[in-house]
Amino acid sequence: MTNVYEECPLFENNKYLLRYVRNEDCKDLLKVYSDEKSVPLFNSDNCEGDDFYYTTYERMEKAIEYWHFEYDRKGFVRWSIVDQTNNSVIGTIELFHRKANDYFTECGLLRLDLRSDYEKETEIESILSLIIKQAYDIFNCDKVATKAKSNALERVDALEKMGFRSTTEKLKGHDGTEYDSYYVIKK
Repeated sequence: MTNVYEECPLFENNKYLLRYVRNEDCKDLLKVYSDEKSVPLFNSDNCEGDDFYYTTYERMEKAIEYWHFEYDRKGFVRWSIVDQTNNSVIGTIELFHRKANDYFTECGLLRLDLRSDYEKETEIESILSLIIKQAYDIFNCDKVATKAKSNALERVDALEKMGFRSTTEKLKGHDGTEYDSYYVIKK
């Protein structure tokens, strides 16, 4: 398997393409990150106060720049989710191998940010099915964890249908803050 930080793989099915985030995705991603229905569902745990609500093109550009910085330093990978029926970017997936002093150490931690009109069980399943099985090898882990808040009903349904299970384990942040609402799937 190629090192994900040397060559970022593409994943696709008949509807979606996951590819490394690009600067030219900014306009479409601004629609995602300024979507007031979507932002409350995003996982901003351990992100130093960033809530991912971006309302200007310049702020979205800075976020993409930061995602590139993190990729270059091997912090995480951020893929753009492209709806191939209309060639528009409708969200992002972030994934990384997490090392910590809690239950979530040595796991692939996944963040899924979607525009609200794609926050549907079938769409989430279609998107996540592209990357979950590959994540174990790419990120050298035996489990993948993602957050789904209780108000994200479609997301919770999709995760459970895919085999994710809710855990009472808390993810411990850099500053000791504990975060809940995580779902885990094991290899």
